[in-house]
Amino acid sequence: MRTLGDSLNERMKNESFRREYGAIQPEMNVIRVLIEARRERSMTQADLAARTGIDQADISRLENGSRNPSLNMLKKLASGLGMTLKLEFVPEQQREVKVKIEGL
Repeated sequence: MRTLGDSLNERMKNESFRREYGAIQPEMNVIRVLIEARRERSMTQADLAARTGIDQADISRLENGSRNPSLNMLKKLASGLGMTLKLEFVPEQQREVKVKIEGL
């Protein structure tokens, strides 16, 4: 049986795919960190919406990748999670802009 990892490894051999995959990683990192932080606190999207004043539908769009958050929205989300937002720029060689919500 072929796994998702197997499929990804195969596709990563294609330079065009590898470039595009790398280009979306900052957005994917934001999504991953947001979902992990919310779940670790046993919060629903509705709970987070109530704490931040951000519509639950907008939180859902952020988590499914159909909406990009503003910096202000990220700060509100971090605060609603009882955390602070930290953005970090790293050298190109590392090929990743790290986004971390402190406390995660």
